[in-house]
Amino acid sequence: MKKILILSVLGAVIVFASFTDNIGRQGTLLLDSSITALYKRPLNLWPSPTIDSGVQWTEFSSLPRVDSSYFTLMEQPDVVLGKNLFFDPILSGSNQISCSSCHNPQTSWADKLTVPIGHDHREGSRNTPSLLNVYARKTFFWDGRASSLESQALGPIEAHHEMNMDLTKLIPKLKAITAYNELFMAAYNDEDYSMPEVLRALAAFQRTLTSRRSRFDEFIDGNYKALNEQEIRGLHLFRNKARCMNCHSGKFFTDESFHNIGLTYYKRKYQDLGRYDVTKNPDDVGKFRTPSLRDVMNTDPWMHNGLFWDMTGLLNMYNSGMQMNSPKPGQKENDPMYPVTDPLMKKLELSKDEIQDIKAFLESITATKYRMHRPEKLPR
Repeated sequence: MKKILILSVLGAVIVFASFTDNIGRQGTLLLDSSITALYKRPLNLWPSPTIDSGVQWTEFSSLPRVDSSYFTLMEQPDVVLGKNLFFDPILSGSNQISCSSCHNPQTSWADKLTVPIGHDHREGSRNTPSLLNVYARKTFFWDGRASSLESQALGPIEAHHEMNMDLTKLIPKLKAITAYNELFMAAYNDEDYSMPEVLRALAAFQRTLTSRRSRFDEFIDGNYKALNEQEIRGLHLFRNKARCMNCHSGKFFTDESFHNIGLTYYKRKYQDLGRYDVTKNPDDVGKFRTPSLRDVMNTDPWMHNGLFWDMTGLLNMYNSGMQMNSPKPGQKENDPMYPVTDPLMKKLELSKDEIQDIKAFLESITATKYRMHRPEKLPR
């Protein structure tokens, strides 16, 4: 009798467990369905994102489709000149390093290295950012020290650990080549060109380097089959629980600002004071420019120091809140330079599944790589 009773109880438990498991699965499906329904409609009807007080943000928007004017643009004389200069190692002191050595079209206009390798095989100290969509940037370099593409281009050309070019020798090198003189004449109608024209041409070419449309762009524009349920869950988390939109909003997923997220290595071997090196403001110690997340899954490794090769690991870092690097009571008063982690960084309590959902969403905003062909023959 006892055996029968025990078996009956066990059977009831199994049936109940199976029932509740089914209810749980159905609940998850209903939740997924409800989240999906919130986003499979025009953007202006989407739920508002979670934004901290005082944060300026802009709503997402899609990239335009490439039209025939792109090909006309690529034939403009200043762009043709700039493209040749960009891929030509003549701009380096050794005649071995070009702009494309670090900004390779095969690797989404970055270099797939933790830090770049330049003149005399010297390592840089910061990761090479992709040049995609630089036309939309307001500042350049991780610390924002350049305010235009023209001024940015000068830095790597001169830098000893990058292209190591003596500028007094560059223009004579170019003018000794008839083909370059013809290209400069076509672009600027000036035989007596100098560095400003070189920088203008490089900038003109770089402004043509744009991301292709991603599946997320298609989704925003009404193709609701472009994203699956996991990617839509990731989109919802990105906008809310994960709080990503505090820094990564708008068409290019960046606030164009500077933040200390806790990776400055203050007073340690790999110390990098970031924005402080430009402003000399102690409040800027450890701050770096917010990168665009367009095509993010093609531009690893990530962070200003190329620390992360794995997106799950990177998202786990954000999930932790990174507050362990903030000063203890009295520490900032005794050392005004001590870096303060941005208060936007908070522990997120994301589950493993939610982290994978966000990763899936980041895949959806990553477009197919466009591998521009290098010039078949450089001017010589």
